Amino acid sequence: MRFHDATVKAGQWLACELGLGTMKHARKDIYIIILARYIRLFAYGAVALILALFFQEQGFSDEQIGLFMTLTLLGDVVISLLLTLIADTLGRRRILLLGAVSMAVSGAVFATTSNYVALLLAAIVGVISPSGNEIGPFRAVEESTLAHLVAEDKRSDVYTWYVVLAVLGTSTGLAVGGIAIDHLQAIEGWTNLDAYRTIFWIYTCVGCVKGVMTLFLSQACEHQDWNVDDGKKNLVSAETEPLLHSNGGHTQDQPTSAQEETAPAQPPPKKKFWHSISKISKPSRITLIKLCSLFFLDSFGSGMVPFSLINYYLERKFELPKGKLGGIMSATWFVSTLGNIFASSLAKRLGLIQAMVFTHLPSSLFLALLPLPSSLALTICFLVGRSVLNSMDQAPRSAFLSIVVLPEERTAVMGVVNILKTLSQSCGPSVTGVLAGHGRFWVAFVVAGCLKAGYDGALLAFFGRRVEGGAREVGQDREDGE
Repeated sequence: MRFHDATVKAGQWLACELGLGTMKHARKDIYIIILARYIRLFAYGAVALILALFFQEQGFSDEQIGLFMTLTLLGDVVISLLLTLIADTLGRRRILLLGAVSMAVSGAVFATTSNYVALLLAAIVGVISPSGNEIGPFRAVEESTLAHLVAEDKRSDVYTWYVVLAVLGTSTGLAVGGIAIDHLQAIEGWTNLDAYRTIFWIYTCVGCVKGVMTLFLSQACEHQDWNVDDGKKNLVSAETEPLLHSNGGHTQDQPTSAQEETAPAQPPPKKKFWHSISKISKPSRITLIKLCSLFFLDSFGSGMVPFSLINYYLERKFELPKGKLGGIMSATWFVSTLGNIFASSLAKRLGLIQAMVFTHLPSSLFLALLPLPSSLALTICFLVGRSVLNSMDQAPRSAFLSIVVLPEERTAVMGVVNILKTLSQSCGPSVTGVLAGHGRFWVAFVVAGCLKAGYDGALLAFFGRRVEGGAREVGQDREDGE
């Protein structure tokens, strides 16, 4: 009996630590968003494995490959800015559907043409990821929607599984992509380019599936909800409701006549294009500037060594078959899932900022040391060490950002952060392309690791006031500033 009780308690503790209890009672929309991101990252992983090799096969130089990735990221900044700022006005579900359609179109273009300009335009519009990670406006919209749907004390659990499934998606995409390429290349009469184009057709199919999934999201995902109560329709902003209560408990004015009671509620007025930026309060802007300054260092370092260029470097250094390369990369992404699962538990004990720094700093050092080994085995060890720790900061970072700003600011703030991160990443591939073209490919890894380590130190210095501080301290400062 005691053993049974101990087992039950252990199971309950584990479920609580891993956020399984939260996910068990999550609504349908949360599952759809997380699953949609899984298949999107599956497509990103498959493409990141062969993107640089795809261009090499067509005769493009290292400098052209780096320039292509830089221009792609810069273009994505513009697209992301436009879509993120109008997400709450146009509708979050429409933005996500638009992204799915764009994925399908860009995949078809890559599968059918070799024109550099056409490929560049398709990569910008369709958000082709050079790194296998999320770029574009869709993560910002999804994270804001999750924050809208989930209570504050449960968000770190949901964000953890949001990241875990994304990592699994990339891992699966790498494994399936590598195996598929080896099998396709073995077909008589097929060239490497034919095999690579087939991967982009898979990318197109994933975009179509993701579009269908978006249609099943409910109205609750939108910034504004229409609620029916006792026969009266009242327009309620679910995200701003806590703010209304905090401002002295004031609510909307009650109808003063029977005509007003029975009159249908009017939809909210259309917001101006820059409303999403202008509505960010001054205290939030100060915090946002600090964070963006730090994220610049981290993202520029990440931009120098996107996942596709890491694949390219290893393939060039060790001359690996595509299936083996995909298997190695898939394994590194898969083991990183183990770290992500425990990210929420770690954040609860150390604080959000401390959990971010204490996991991300060692991964930065592993990145800087990656070119050092001459053997494949030790290189894989560094890759695995970096992968286990590298993305453990994502869930705490998302939870941190959702707390330090007001609810109605989340989409805009997260969008600005992701856009500026993408902008800072955009210069990196060109720098690495020049280095690779001059036989100094390894320098990119050393510089990137040092920049990311500098970000970790500065983040801890600015925001890690004490172990249990984290985001709530900053959030309190924000309230005091108002």
